[in-house]
Amino acid sequence: MFTALKHSTHLFSIGWTLARHDALFGLEALGVSPLLLWMCRRVRKPGNAARPGERLARALVALGPSFIKVGQALSTRADLVGEDIATDLSHLQDRLPPFDTALARNEIEAQLGAPIGTLFASFDDVPTAAASIAQVHFAITQAGEEVAVKVLRPNIEAALEKDITLMRWIARVVERRRPVLRKRFKPREVVETFAASIHTELDLRFEAAAAEELKHNTRHDPDFYVPRVHWELSHKRVLTTERIRGFHASDAEGMRAAGLDTSTITKRAAEAFFNQVFRDGFFHADMHPGNLFVLPDGRLAPVDFGIMGRIDRQSQLVLAEILYGFLKEDYLRVARVHRAAGYIPSHVDLGQFAQACMAVGRPIMNKPLNEISVGKLLGQLILIADTFEMEVQPHLLLLQKTMVTAEGVGRGLTPDVNMWQLSEPLITAWAKEHLSPRARLRAYAQEAVNVMREAPTVLRELRELLGEWRDTHR
Repeated sequence: MFTALKHSTHLFSIGWTLARHDALFGLEALGVSPLLLWMCRRVRKPGNAARPGERLARALVALGPSFIKVGQALSTRADLVGEDIATDLSHLQDRLPPFDTALARNEIEAQLGAPIGTLFASFDDVPTAAASIAQVHFAITQAGEEVAVKVLRPNIEAALEKDITLMRWIARVVERRRPVLRKRFKPREVVETFAASIHTELDLRFEAAAAEELKHNTRHDPDFYVPRVHWELSHKRVLTTERIRGFHASDAEGMRAAGLDTSTITKRAAEAFFNQVFRDGFFHADMHPGNLFVLPDGRLAPVDFGIMGRIDRQSQLVLAEILYGFLKEDYLRVARVHRAAGYIPSHVDLGQFAQACMAVGRPIMNKPLNEISVGKLLGQLILIADTFEMEVQPHLLLLQKTMVTAEGVGRGLTPDVNMWQLSEPLITAWAKEHLSPRARLRAYAQEAVNVMREAPTVLRELRELLGEWRDTHR
């Protein structure tokens, strides 16, 4: 009883903030207490000319770190909130006022076990950036290297855990009171996915490892540079990386003034994205202009590795087949790929699903080449998931959001050129290598070899299991 009362009070404060920004529609859709909604509507400010997604984004910023992260997570779920709201939430700025530098210094010293003056030759007390979970200070190491020091906000773990506990309670209540939403929205699954993501971001050693993995994967890419991690100056709540000096990816004018060709930069961005997704299966999933720099020599340099995505080999092949089918307007092929991958149940009529794919693809693919948005195509495909009992694939949600962001970066640099158009030779070569009949035969042969290699281990384990079964049944 006390727990329910505590959560209800917290929920009312959230509803009050949403109402002040005319963004109560989220709670209305969840079907929370009519009494609570009635009370919240007393402070509602109707007549706001902003779009619903914009109003919701402002309310989430006012609610603080946890809800900013919720908004960012929902920006990948067009299937839940609709494409327009998802698009507005994708522009949600993760910026908050900085916390006291003295607290940042204390945290760094506590984590690294030495005074700031011993750790760094100089340390900039004015943070260069402050987000919902951490802020960044520039510094110079004792060896004279310029670095960026990221430090978590004080007590951020407890604050986030309090909100996650509330979200879990809301999810349970929604599933109990609105069974129809349990299947469609899967509230508890959504909350647990969000919680897992947050807990990863709260340990900066994971971010350091992600940066190292991306650096290793791209070590032979001449036009892509990942800053070095200073492990000796990093810990769970502190991350120190090489400082990047260059142009923000949105500063097309500055690049041109420096003699850089923005169409070449766009091509490099497209190639980098393609390589990360289809070559490496590990991609930077938060590549907005604030997290992507262009060095004076034209190389791309990403920062902030807190949100990364993975896609396995089978998913790469499925995604490539789907995109290839749309590009060739072979919608029956798209439908068959979905069924073969298990994305739609076997009882779904392929002809009807192909027709739905045509309805999604034609308006997008019939545009001029420089206006085609593959990210929007994936988003529209995700939106029809419920109609055909299609299981939404979490990795595709994150990839779709990343594609939209990457396309936005490309259009900001060269509005008349499409990044997919520039990377078409890479896509064509990859498709020929991995989707041709010969490639499939090679893949089947490799699978057979892998099975044969594993056979002795499998037989040994079977013998051990059989021996254990005999021992227990004597």
